[in-house]
Amino acid sequence: MTRTGPPDTLGLWESVAALPEELPRALEGARRAFAGVLPDAASVRDVAAFGLGTGATACEVAAAVAAPNLEVPFWIGRSGELPAFVGDGTLVIAVALGASPEIVSAARVARARGARVVAVGGEDAFSPLLGDGDLPWCRVSPEGAAARAAIGAATVPVLAALSEAGLLPDPAPSVTAAADALRPRVEAFGAPRGPAAELARRIGRTIPLFYGSNGVGGAAARWWKERLNVGAKTPAFAAELPALAYGELAGWGQGGDITRQAMTLVLLRHRGEDSSVSSLYAPVRAAVEEVMADVIEVWAEGDDDLGRFFDLALLGELVALHLAGREGVDPGPAPALDEIRARPG
Repeated sequence: MTRTGPPDTLGLWESVAALPEELPRALEGARRAFAGVLPDAASVRDVAAFGLGTGATACEVAAAVAAPNLEVPFWIGRSGELPAFVGDGTLVIAVALGASPEIVSAARVARARGARVVAVGGEDAFSPLLGDGDLPWCRVSPEGAAARAAIGAATVPVLAALSEAGLLPDPAPSVTAAADALRPRVEAFGAPRGPAAELARRIGRTIPLFYGSNGVGGAAARWWKERLNVGAKTPAFAAELPALAYGELAGWGQGGDITRQAMTLVLLRHRGEDSSVSSLYAPVRAAVEEVMADVIEVWAEGDDDLGRFFDLALLGELVALHLAGREGVDPGPAPALDEIRARPG
C-alpha cells in the first residue's frame, strides 16, 4: 500500500495494512492466554464485557457476532460501574488498550464479587492487576497511542475467550476467512485513487454522519466516527437503524440551508442486514437527501458478520488516514485525549 503525505509518527498506515495478519495472530495469542483457565459453560450465568474507545467497539462487535449462538446474556459496560448482577457466575472480559483506570476499577470490583475476570489489552493498561499472578491476560500490541487502531487484536480475543469457555463455537474458520478476504482489499482500498481516497475526497471538509444497521453495521458506524475523530481530528457522528427512525430522523426537518453545506451522510451496508432494517434505508435516504451535501452508500464484503465488520473497519480506518493526509494532519497523536486522561484525580 503506497502512502505519500505528512508525517505518520506512530506508523498507522503500516498498522492498518497489517490487519489481515493481525487477526490470526490475535487468535493464536488468545488461545495461548486462555487455554484451560476459563470456567466451563455450565458455570457461566452471564457475560459482562468492559471497554472504552477501541475496547468498547471490540466488545460490541463480539456481542453482535456471538448473538446467534450465545445462550447467556451478554452485557457491555463503558465505564467503571458494575451492575448488581455481576458476581459469582459472571464471566467478565475487560478490554483496555491503554491506561484505563475505569476498566481496571471494574475488573477489581468484579473479582471482589467472585466473578471470573479475563483481560485483553496492553501491559500499561493492566499492570495494576498483573501482580496477582492469576489474571488470564491476552496481551495486545502495539501499546500506547498506536493501540487505538488495533481493532482486530482487541476483538478476536473476546471471541476466543467465549469459545474457550464453551459458550461459542471455535472462531478460527471465521477469523481465517476474514483475514484471507482482507488481504487483497488492503491494496485496493488504500491505493492513491482507490475507494478510501475517493471517499475522503467526497467527505472533504464536511462533517460526516455514519448510519449502519443494528449489530455489526452500527458498530462499524461508530468505529468510522471514532477513527475520523481521533485520526483526522474532525467532527463526525454515528447512528443506528432502526433506532434512528424513531427519533434522530425527525431532526433533519429544519436547518437544511446549513446542513446541505456542512454534512455528508455515509450509509454503511452489508448483506447480512435483517430485511426489516434493510428496507428502511431507501426511505431514510429519501428523507434526508435534500438536506445533505452528499449521500454515499458503502457496501461491505465478507462471508459472515465478522468478515463484514472487518471489511468496513479497514475501509473506515483508511478513509480517516486519507482525510488526515489531505489536511496535513499526523493521524497518530491525539493530544486532546491524552490531556484529559492525564488530568489530576
